[in-house]
Amino acid sequence: MVRKKNDAIILGAALFSMFFGAGNLIFPPFLGLLAGDKWNWSMVGFFITGIGLPLLGIIASAKAGGDVDKLGRKVSPLFSKFLGITVVLAIGPLLAIPRTGATAFEIGVIPNLPNASPIIFSIIYFGITLALVIKPNNVIDRLGKVLTPTLLILLALIIIKGIADPMGSPIPEDLAKPFSDGFIQGYQTMDALASILFGGIITTSLIQNGYDDEKEQIDMTKKAGFIAVIGLTFVYGGLGYLGATGGSLFSKTIAKTDLVMNIANNSLHRYGEIGLGLVVSLACLTTTIGLVATVGQYFSQITKGKLKYEVVVIATTIFSAIMSFKGVESIIVFAEPILMFMYPIVIVMILLTVFIGDKSNHNVYRYAIYATMIVSMLESLNMLGIGKYITKLVKYLPLASWGFSWVIPAILGAIIGILIPQNKVEA
Repeated sequence: MVRKKNDAIILGAALFSMFFGAGNLIFPPFLGLLAGDKWNWSMVGFFITGIGLPLLGIIASAKAGGDVDKLGRKVSPLFSKFLGITVVLAIGPLLAIPRTGATAFEIGVIPNLPNASPIIFSIIYFGITLALVIKPNNVIDRLGKVLTPTLLILLALIIIKGIADPMGSPIPEDLAKPFSDGFIQGYQTMDALASILFGGIITTSLIQNGYDDEKEQIDMTKKAGFIAVIGLTFVYGGLGYLGATGGSLFSKTIAKTDLVMNIANNSLHRYGEIGLGLVVSLACLTTTIGLVATVGQYFSQITKGKLKYEVVVIATTIFSAIMSFKGVESIIVFAEPILMFMYPIVIVMILLTVFIGDKSNHNVYRYAIYATMIVSMLESLNMLGIGKYITKLVKYLPLASWGFSWVIPAILGAIIGILIPQNKVEA
């Protein structure tokens, strides 16, 4: 019993570290700033997609044996590959890696060197990344173990000081749907996408520690998840509140990275700003290295070595460096339609796996996912202004005004799947 408690605490700390991305710290304060006196409702929505869903993703991955391909195979082998590749590209060179590099520049460099060149910084930042990824060593693991506690302590000081001596009071804001705004803003963390890929790491760790039974693995993951939830709720909730207290001081158009640095300056003055900038930059570097390595390993694995690990990480690093020139705000805008398409699909996949599992035929998965995919695609195309006459039909779906146009189609798709018998060969 004592051993299980200790293992749950260690695993909980690991889960916290995995989802405690330094680049994600820019979202809760800005969400709080926009929501004002309704910041608590916005944060509840953010908690669901930014904390709860990733933890369910880990459980779903555990049920699939930590294999993202197996997770999507209930829909089809083609969808399984589509799911894995799109998730890896999103948390890799397309969105997460360049945004992490841009965040390091805007938080760690610009406040101290206002005239610094993003191009020179990217060459140095991604050059270090490539050097450490090509020949992996334990320096980054050791650095990560130091940086996460340091960043957490620094943020705890900023949050506690900010609550004890707030910048101001949350001002009234006329927001019609703070909950759904927070829910959709949580997509930008991309942690739910990462969870279905990183679940294999947790499963492997549990097996190595003697937890071979699937039920025992899921039970341990739930216990560890509770610990991770407490830490993430404190950090994200505290930063959300601090953002809300700055409503009378900061414009709604302020850059997200600038808002974070202003909050740090207000709590711990210049020392807090410099310290947070340094720690966040280093934490972003360790995250970038981990993500680049993940991309290299994934594509090398699915191509059975035809795409060499070294070739993939070089291409990923170069592409990410170029993308990072766009800056944090531009990358976030670029990510919106992509995440609006991907997240509902992943949400439905995770919920079906966790709450239904293998109890139903695979047609439930197929039709629920296909219905979600069609609506999500139309929603994304509508955001891009493509095919406006067709995509505007989405607005007439139930819950569309709240950003949940995919929910009813997913439920109807699952019901249709129940009514269609599964092929015996697939059963």
